[in-house]
Amino acid sequence: MIPTIEEAKTILATYNQEPFHRRHGEVVCGVMGYFAGEYDPERVDFWAVVGLLHDIDFEMYPEEHCVKGEELLRAHHVDEAVIRSAMSHGWGVTEVAYEPEHVMEKILFAVDELSGLIGAAALMRPSKSVADMEPRSVKKKFKDKSFAAGCSREIIERGAAMLGWELDDLIAHCLTAMQTIETS
Repeated sequence: MIPTIEEAKTILATYNQEPFHRRHGEVVCGVMGYFAGEYDPERVDFWAVVGLLHDIDFEMYPEEHCVKGEELLRAHHVDEAVIRSAMSHGWGVTEVAYEPEHVMEKILFAVDELSGLIGAAALMRPSKSVADMEPRSVKKKFKDKSFAAGCSREIIERGAAMLGWELDDLIAHCLTAMQTIETS
């Protein structure tokens, strides 16, 4: 089964009680939907569902991240294509066996951490919003290793490299996606 976005929200909420974790899933869902509009417009909802469910296990099982996620999604009879794509964001970081192959998986790998960094930077702004943020502000925070230290710069850079994009382009695209979903 490929869940609808609403069904995916329900599945995510089953394992994520913290508003922060659910909000992160929703942000990545929106970012993935935005990128799907450009790269795979026939499958926007699929990309969005993958983004929504990518961290399904992180709150309850951080030590088994992506591994436990497979199990949880299978228990809900979620299609293997969704599972593979969602769990591929842990490649090289967790024990997950799925290397990002498709552009969607590479984008998820790159924007998962980057959206967290951008979100943290937005909270530092008077507006508490990405709406008035510029890529150079994100880049400045990216260079400050003590800022949002839990957001791996290495993973973001690896994601940009997987996509064949310059880091500045990835930052600009992800920021635009977040601005778009914040105002919609």
